[in-house]
Amino acid sequence: MHAWKSGERCIFHVDVNSAFLSWSALKALREDPQSVDLRTIPSAVGGDVKTRHGIITAKSIPAKKYGVQTGEPVVKALQKCPGLVLVRSDFETYRSYSRAFIEVLREYTDLVEQVSIDEAYLDMTGCRQQLHLPETEDRPWPMNAAHSIRQQVFKELGFTVNVGISTNKLLAKMASDFEKPDRVHTLFPEEVPEKMWPLPIRELHGCGKATEQRLRQMGIETIGDAAGMPEELLKASIGEKAGEYIWRSANGISTSPVRVSHEKAKSCSNEETTTEDINIDNYRSKGVEIVRRLSRKVASRLERGGFYAQTIGVNVKTGTFRRHSRQVTLASPTRDPEVITREAEALMDGLLSGENGLFAAGEVLRLIGVGCSGLSDGSYLQMDLFSWARTAEETARQKAEAEAEAARQKAEAEAKATQERAEAEARAKEMEKAEAKKRKLEAMLKQVRSRFGDDAIRTGDDM
Repeated sequence: MHAWKSGERCIFHVDVNSAFLSWSALKALREDPQSVDLRTIPSAVGGDVKTRHGIITAKSIPAKKYGVQTGEPVVKALQKCPGLVLVRSDFETYRSYSRAFIEVLREYTDLVEQVSIDEAYLDMTGCRQQLHLPETEDRPWPMNAAHSIRQQVFKELGFTVNVGISTNKLLAKMASDFEKPDRVHTLFPEEVPEKMWPLPIRELHGCGKATEQRLRQMGIETIGDAAGMPEELLKASIGEKAGEYIWRSANGISTSPVRVSHEKAKSCSNEETTTEDINIDNYRSKGVEIVRRLSRKVASRLERGGFYAQTIGVNVKTGTFRRHSRQVTLASPTRDPEVITREAEALMDGLLSGENGLFAAGEVLRLIGVGCSGLSDGSYLQMDLFSWARTAEETARQKAEAEAEAARQKAEAEAKATQERAEAEARAKEMEKAEAKKRKLEAMLKQVRSRFGDDAIRTGDDM
């Protein structure tokens, strides 16, 4: 096992297993706990469920065993697996799970680069002392942190991830693509000859189909073949930039930093799905402890990020899957765990107790959350109450304008994504129609030739 050296870079790549399919499965189970888990049967997301046309955008592991592939027409997938269960895409649900997934990752480090809706890089360098995670002989640092992430995502959100560990982004990404699902893999530089070089060249991250074909024409079948090829020969054969990238990547060389791809934090929150329904009878014994635990976690994240919070909030999801929340704005920003805990408990009592509380209405809780917003670096902690009051109105106005702009940008992005998906599905349908016409014409020609002879009709191919 790799012995971690002090000062060595520590990079994670975390990838959700069959993200769209997993998230669709979780939504279906929430709506009907007695329904079958889509992840356990041949199933796929994408296309028009009623007409059974369109493109596959995600598949279950059982569907993969039938050869079903992401990006192929639904018609072709059904030919491979006639019993394939199709479900419609639900991007609102996907975005919700993605946000929760990234929030969990940010509990471990603020250096998180989200590269797609279901994967991210984490720079864990220097986090060993901050996290204080237990270490064992089987799970020393950073394996213990990777398994902690994997277990927390499953416990709190219900889906599995793969975690790849290395000293750079390329190798971490390659490692996370090893055996799935729900695995932690390492690919340190000294492991490259054994774990990476025997793989087919097409599995090298960043090697596209066209590049693969050109490399295979040169006799390069594996990643190790490319690693052993003179770099200048690769550059001369497939181009300067492509040749340099293939040679460096095949040798496990990458210096790309983890780029924090999110805006400066505006809020910090944690949620926990309860293992059993929380009701009026067990809230004091179980629910309060969850609120306290979440409050401490939020306070710890604020301290690690160097933030203070102006607003404390709580939220719950009931047995009817409705969300309810309350919040309070403090006179002075804080990151004190005792203050956050005290305010969160008071807010939760107001939300749940009394004749107008949720418990009086017969509700039970399935999720509890604690969060902080109005984050700052503490520069204005000494501001007096009069100054704070004068700026409150301006702050509210700026917040409203920022939220409106964010909503506009989000709507534009969603509209663009919807249009692109529609265009892609339209192209697929046109291809299917063209193929159907071609097959029909070929059948007609075959009938004519069988009746009147091969020379009865000539096509362009026969000229």
